Amino acid sequence: MTEAARPLLHLAVALDGAGWHPAAWREPEARPTELLSAGYWSDLVAQAERGLLDFVTFEDSLSLQSARRYDPDGATDQVRGRLDAVLIAARVAPLTSHIGLVPTVIVTHTEPFHISKAIATLDYVTHGRAGVRVRVSARQDEAAHFGRRVIPARPAAENGGAREPAAEELITDLFDEAADYVKVIRGLWDSWDDDAEIRDVATGRFVDTGRLHYIDFEGRWFSVRGPSITPRPPQGQPLVSALAHRSVPYRLVARSADIGYVTPHDAGQARAIIAEIREQEAAAGRPAGSAAVFADLVVLLEASDAAAVERLVRLDERAGRPYRSDAEVFAGTPAQLADLLQDWQAAGLSGFRLRPATLPRDLTQITEGLVPELQRRGVFRRGYEASTLRGLLGLSRPASRYAA
Repeated sequence: MTEAARPLLHLAVALDGAGWHPAAWREPEARPTELLSAGYWSDLVAQAERGLLDFVTFEDSLSLQSARRYDPDGATDQVRGRLDAVLIAARVAPLTSHIGLVPTVIVTHTEPFHISKAIATLDYVTHGRAGVRVRVSARQDEAAHFGRRVIPARPAAENGGAREPAAEELITDLFDEAADYVKVIRGLWDSWDDDAEIRDVATGRFVDTGRLHYIDFEGRWFSVRGPSITPRPPQGQPLVSALAHRSVPYRLVARSADIGYVTPHDAGQARAIIAEIREQEAAAGRPAGSAAVFADLVVLLEASDAAAVERLVRLDERAGRPYRSDAEVFAGTPAQLADLLQDWQAAGLSGFRLRPATLPRDLTQITEGLVPELQRRGVFRRGYEASTLRGLLGLSRPASRYAA
């Protein structure tokens, strides 16, 4: 295959605090005093847009950040505290013009009616560049904020060991609930016909209520009548995405998501994960390839391999232990990362969601080092070719389920 014939890569970045490494906030270029300011997030997203990235995601949670999966860790030497992801996206939206904005939402403890309205509003504010990352919560401390459900203190083995049957059932239920959540928000986005607003001054009719629809969703977790109070979003359906590490969340991606983020550690694992998601798509009755699959990578980039490794070692020393992540941790040059991305892309991946180890340094290395390298290889855009997030990802605007 010639360079020109190679399919283009899609690139996103996952923004979280001062970066994904626990010691990122102590780096010389870090801006720890600005993490709760609008200007900090605006600058990061502007940098990502200058790099022509497809979209950015904003991390969120309902408890303080923790190195432990299910419990607070009590750490005081790492970033703790965050802003609301949906509100960050809404704040930076008017300052951008092309890049997609995808906030994280914890679906276990929020109502789908509210979130459908929030993301539809974000889609209007961005003129069609909104998405949402749905995330479940199996944390007891987060459930305690709401008092509506009881979650065991340790629903699964902390270090990847075997799960108890009750814990496995809980995890399955949480992801099944998330699938119903997505059904509800998608139904609400369709509950207004595209032409429901008439705005006819002569007759005094602003809206045709015959073009609004009750979704009448009845399920194990939700009973939602509808319609929404927000007209159908500019994209029709904003992008729904989810992070998945194993079979139960793979099933959520396969039956509910437009994009799934996965965490392979080599091309072989990527190929196996994609095959499993495609099997789950078929079982759910969706066409193969309905969900684009992006690989997550934590990246630390420098002009030389030695300098990248040296910086990672320094960060680890400041943190007091080697950094471990669910995703592969890459430390090297932009050219070396480009090699890896192309190798993994051949396994069937649609794109990559890069997690900068430190901010803003590694984001700048992505946009000013990696992107030009990929452009030289003919595998990344040289300009935004669409005005909506669906358009950037090559997805058409779907017709409403209620369309005649």
